Amino acid sequence: MEEHIILIADDIEINRKMLSFIFEEQYEILEAADGVETIDLIEKYGEKLSLIFLDLMMPNKSGLDVLEYMSEKGYINIIPVIMITGEATTESEVKAYEYGVSDIIYKPFESKIVMRRAQNIIELFQNRRDIEKKLEKRTRQLRESREKLERSNEFLVNALSSVVEFRSLESGEHIQRVKYFTKILLRYMKAEFPEYGLTDETVNLITNASALHDIGKIAIPDSILLKPGRLTKDEFEEMKKHTVYGCELLENFKQDDNEFYRYCYDICRHHHERYDGNGYPDGLAGEDIPIWAQVVSIVDVYDALVSKRVYKAAYAVEEAVRMIKDNECGVFSPKILDCFDMAKVEFFRATEEKFSFVDANM
Repeated sequence: MEEHIILIADDIEINRKMLSFIFEEQYEILEAADGVETIDLIEKYGEKLSLIFLDLMMPNKSGLDVLEYMSEKGYINIIPVIMITGEATTESEVKAYEYGVSDIIYKPFESKIVMRRAQNIIELFQNRRDIEKKLEKRTRQLRESREKLERSNEFLVNALSSVVEFRSLESGEHIQRVKYFTKILLRYMKAEFPEYGLTDETVNLITNASALHDIGKIAIPDSILLKPGRLTKDEFEEMKKHTVYGCELLENFKQDDNEFYRYCYDICRHHHERYDGNGYPDGLAGEDIPIWAQVVSIVDVYDALVSKRVYKAAYAVEEAVRMIKDNECGVFSPKILDCFDMAKVEFFRATEEKFSFVDANM
């Protein structure tokens, strides 16, 4: 229920009584005789106050002192104030408006004019409060809807990407590890290299998109995908096509101006490009490779090295890091390698502890 309270702050009792007489039929009236008492009542009633009539000259603390306090505490944004004075100067008027006072009324005042100006200000603030509350409620609803949609999308992305892991006779942990490492590395990239424009939101989107980096392997024949030994030249050329197959699959679900789709597509197509231009499928070089694809690329290589596969044993983490830094498993940008070096302790811990604590949405 909306409160209807007016605070009248004036050190002269007759002035308080005159204003009280004007509003007492419609509002509960509170009175304060000095600035300290005024502040105490503001603290007690807060936004329950519909309006404050504030005298400029009061003992202990002046009206400007009260306004300064209200401005610092944020009360001036939720409680309208009408300054009442008979001794205002241009300087004090400017200062009052700078603090956020809604109006200034000069003594002696006409009761009908004071009533109308006060009602207009109260209605204006009440309408603004109502709009802000509705906006806050709508914003909260939209945020909750978006979070629910994101959880649903993440579930579907994980389910779809797990199909490839299942075909590869993997447990599905590779996807979770790639997501986990991707988020760690992106956080360092965001902090160290702001020129890439990474935000918390894009970090989350890219992390989820990383789960689909190998979705194109669903189109690779089992004879190649599950082959325990080294692939022939022709088999390797077919395996390389998983980057293109994945993009063809994603294009069936393309949505215009969809940022998440762009991350998925770029990562799927370009996570095997090399910084020196000798990667595939497009031979991109340097910063022509989207930064999110570069991040997933080094993460994918690291996890492949430290994980046991049908065609190889797992490397020790120290050896895996050395191989990556020495460009034995691809060529990566100096910026990526710098952040990889910063993140290696977290990578080591996750690898050694077998990901018992891993949550890619941390």
